[in-house]
Amino acid sequence: MKRIAPALAALVLSALPAAAHYPFCTCVAQGGKITCQGGFSDGTGAEGVKLDVISYDEEVLVPAKFDASSKVDFPKPEGEFYILFDAGPGHVVEVDWQDVEGLTP
Repeated sequence: MKRIAPALAALVLSALPAAAHYPFCTCVAQGGKITCQGGFSDGTGAEGVKLDVISYDEEVLVPAKFDASSKVDFPKPEGEFYILFDAGPGHVVEVDWQDVEGLTP
């Protein structure tokens, strides 16, 4: 009977719903600078998570990581670009330059 208890506990725990947390990234342009705020739906910040600004030609224009306040500041690049928040598989957010608040297409 003792051997069944651990197996039963594992089965019960595997049946519990996984706590999903989704990434978010919002970006605002002001005065030639763009500020992005990132995090996760469970309230976790994005400190140290990779954020790259990439041209439509797939050139990394600004390699960055979120700071302790889950923010990244960078000068507005010339031309068309997108912002990639990459916290790993299933935790990726892309923000096109046209979706940055304060920028006009």
